[in-house]
Amino acid sequence: MKYIVNTHEVGLLFENNSFIKALPSKTYYMMPFTKKWILSVDMAGKFEVGHELSLFLDDDFLANKLDVINLKDNEIALHYVDGNFCDILVYGSHAYFNTIKKHTFVVIDTNSPFLPDRVDLNIFGREYFRKEGFKYIHSYSVPAGKIGILTVNGTFLKILSSGSHYFVRGINTVEVRIVDGRKQLLEISGQELLSEDKVTLRMNYICQYKIVDPVKVTMEFDDFEQQLYITMQLALREYVATRKLDELLAQKHEIGSIILNSVRHKQDEFGIALIEAGVKDIILPGDIKEILNTVLIAEKKAFANVITRREETASTRSLLNTARLMEENKTLYKLKELEYLERICDKVGSISLSANAGILEQLSQLVAQEK
Repeated sequence: MKYIVNTHEVGLLFENNSFIKALPSKTYYMMPFTKKWILSVDMAGKFEVGHELSLFLDDDFLANKLDVINLKDNEIALHYVDGNFCDILVYGSHAYFNTIKKHTFVVIDTNSPFLPDRVDLNIFGREYFRKEGFKYIHSYSVPAGKIGILTVNGTFLKILSSGSHYFVRGINTVEVRIVDGRKQLLEISGQELLSEDKVTLRMNYICQYKIVDPVKVTMEFDDFEQQLYITMQLALREYVATRKLDELLAQKHEIGSIILNSVRHKQDEFGIALIEAGVKDIILPGDIKEILNTVLIAEKKAFANVITRREETASTRSLLNTARLMEENKTLYKLKELEYLERICDKVGSISLSANAGILEQLSQLVAQEK
């Protein structure tokens, strides 16, 4: 029987299904009905023949053509072909021919969540990882403007900057918690509060803050925002309960800073910096609103009456002064008469003259002073 081992192949001689030795490329002939046969294996890729690898490694000719890597249960390996990433190998023995292509490996200990420094992170964008590779690698993305808090088995390890981060899947529980490092708003809305004079009102309060200690926010609080909300809410309730409604309405624009200053001593405890706060609006019950409107109308009417009386007094005083001046000065009196005559003439549509006297004489009679 004729067997051809091509130049890119290696021949494996078997007898009774047991490996005998490796053969170089050549044409071989076997006697008919013999129990010997040759298997040709392509040297372009992995050495896989369906038998235990260790059975072939004792052959020096074959062993020199193979790169063999043995991985433990806690190890995986990044496999590179001619310097380009190919795939990930798991525990066990793997053999690749080194005659046509060069195979290199980066062994990773899965007992540690961290990748070796020499691993090029660009490989995680390959199609292989989108389909299969992330069975062995954790991938976390930290958005811009935010901070990643890395914990391993519940213990804080380090802060991660924005970007993509990769960790080894293994016996460790890896978690990345995202914290917003930008300025944030906390809104306390629809709070039903009772003032000192027993008036029920609703208030909407807003506070601006920034996280300055993301580790404390993440590790020491179960629900940081909820606890900050409750702290601000209690401070607001305590303040309103000690003020009357009139005071609250008068100090509406100051309540924000007052509440902020009352809880500022707790900002280090929360790991934040309180920036500013304010009351958006105060909503009163319908009956209280109606009463306030009535009071406001009454106040405005009273104020309008005061202004009217003041103007009337000033007008009367002015008339009195004018009368005194005209009494003392006849010429001024005559000028005042002419002024009123001018006003009368402005309102006159037509003038009728009698034939008994001329126009100048009649006008003179109108303004002549009785003697």
